Amino acid sequence: MQEFDKVGVVGLGTMGAGIAEVFARAGFHVTGVEIDGAALQRGRAHVERSLAKAVDKGKLTAEEERTILGRISFSTDRADLADADFAVEAVPERMDLKRDVFADLDRICPPGTILATNTSSLSVTEIAALTGRPDKVVGLHFFNPAPVMKLTEVVATVSTAPATVAVTAEVAKRIGKTPVVAGDRAGFVANALLVPYINDAVSVYERRLASREEIDTAVTKDAGLPMGPLTLADLVGLDVCLAVMDVLWAEFRSPRFVAAPLLRRMVAAGRLGRKTGRGFYVYGGADNPAEEPPTGVLAERVRSGAHGFDLAGLLLAPHIDDALRMVGDGYATAQDVDTAMRFGCGYPKGPLELLDERGVDWVTGVLGGMANAHLASIQWAPLLVDLMREGRQSLR
Repeated sequence: MQEFDKVGVVGLGTMGAGIAEVFARAGFHVTGVEIDGAALQRGRAHVERSLAKAVDKGKLTAEEERTILGRISFSTDRADLADADFAVEAVPERMDLKRDVFADLDRICPPGTILATNTSSLSVTEIAALTGRPDKVVGLHFFNPAPVMKLTEVVATVSTAPATVAVTAEVAKRIGKTPVVAGDRAGFVANALLVPYINDAVSVYERRLASREEIDTAVTKDAGLPMGPLTLADLVGLDVCLAVMDVLWAEFRSPRFVAAPLLRRMVAAGRLGRKTGRGFYVYGGADNPAEEPPTGVLAERVRSGAHGFDLAGLLLAPHIDDALRMVGDGYATAQDVDTAMRFGCGYPKGPLELLDERGVDWVTGVLGGMANAHLASIQWAPLLVDLMREGRQSLR
């Protein structure tokens, strides 16, 4: 493995500051760079608050906190990355910003430096093409909060050298993460599965098939998920969810990836979730009065299971079908899919582990019932069809 010690992080927002902290905790010397002094101070404060919280919880000693902070230097000059062995870009999801960062990194960093982007939705291939070293450019997608979440997606383009991928995956392990290696495709593994599931929940809510509390409670009780999809949408940010859906649509042009109209309207209204104080729920200490369950005919039929499925099935069966499509396409293995969703999204069981429990007949029954009820007409994943024809109930 390529040995190195010095890491650069460009962009010290919540995510970038978390990435800098993760590398410093693992023993790397980190230079964090921001656009100006005010942004730099905010980035430093992010790191200091996170470490102080770890000390308060007994996860770090005060001496360890000082040691970690001592490994991080802060700068507003990207030229200070001239000796970096590995550089991570964590600026906002705008290609113009990333173009500017990578042009500088390519010019400033030594030829052997690996340049990684933390993008969650933009093309790593397009970013790599902005440099004179596309073989040294890789995606390294962290999940929020970076010091806590164990998954990183290592994203290789058609130009990324195998050695670059191998080194980056080993680095991910060294900083305590579980890497999943994937190709450069819209949404990668986790977001390509998670965000359409969230979008389905928004559509269910928009069509008045269930209240927000019913939707969130259904999947937490049925599948043990840590939070419901509408609560999760607020946490992720509705603008982020919309951006991922639009990227998926642009790449695949499938009806499966059309953003729910309500999602687009809420973003236009500035109701982005926790970060703006209001999304599907209200934050900042305001009360969230429980909604009355809808009383329409379709809502009552879903609630009663009249079509052969319940509310949880309405959301989980398409989610499992998406995972089967990803595996059938050869983009990811079943193990990688389940690992990504468990370590990146907090699932107690991945979607294909849910398939093992429930069986192919359950998935096809729910999808068929949804079509019969005119709730959704999903073109089944070819792998799901193959499993059904072979009489198999799972992939394993």
